[in-house]
Amino acid sequence: MRRSATTTVSDEPSTKIHVHPAAVVAARAKVPASCRIGPFCVIGDDVELGEDCELISHVSVQGPCKIGTHNRIFPFASIGLEPQDLKYKGEKTRLEIGDHNVIREYVTINRGTAGGGGVTRIGSHCLLMAYTHVAHDCLVGDNVIMANAATLAGHVTVEDCGTIGAFSAVHQFTRVGAHAYIGGGTIITRDVLPFSRTSAARDARAYGVNAIGLERRGFSKERISKIQRAYRALLNSKLNTTQALEKIRSEGEQGEDVAMLLRFIESSERGTIK
Repeated sequence: MRRSATTTVSDEPSTKIHVHPAAVVAARAKVPASCRIGPFCVIGDDVELGEDCELISHVSVQGPCKIGTHNRIFPFASIGLEPQDLKYKGEKTRLEIGDHNVIREYVTINRGTAGGGGVTRIGSHCLLMAYTHVAHDCLVGDNVIMANAATLAGHVTVEDCGTIGAFSAVHQFTRVGAHAYIGGGTIITRDVLPFSRTSAARDARAYGVNAIGLERRGFSKERISKIQRAYRALLNSKLNTTQALEKIRSEGEQGEDVAMLLRFIESSERGTIK
């Protein structure tokens, strides 16, 4: 590894440093001039940063790792290091992160494993609060929020606009559906239904539709009403899941949101939280 030269903003007098002299950047790392690399950051070989990324200080990024544009990474985050899996034997796996993400203090995101597809992937416009952990082979969509100390075990999928509350833990191979909201301190061992509010530290249960969150994301009252009708059949009737799905279908076309909900349930391998 080598220490990078210091550069400043072009054409205008400025004391702002793009790559701090106390930062260490490997020879095979790709760091655009528009990035801001703070003191004591370490960027390894096979790391590629997009334009206008900021690593504030004491950030470690190891490759193979590709990070998109306009990401802000806060002190003591550890990005792209080896997976915490005893089966990992040094094979070349990778981490991919999209654009416009905020990764706060002490966040850890591990690369994938050969047995899990070889890649961990984070989408765009996500907020990962302090001390959150994303393990190997996780697939995290866009606009996802993980509150402080939320943890994803290996092979977890979080679909777009999912919110995971503080100190919540998600079991490996579990899915969190789109627009789902998980309350703080919840232990997730089965798939979390799209659009749902799910909470409880033990024996997690779904408590209906995340209506406030859907309103904030621009869902119309009509769209929310169709989702709520489907949830009444799933959660509030005495029907089992198969019977509830049949009842929802018997009521005719209810739109793409409900169709997505039905596909999610039918494709679940671990079962869903109701």
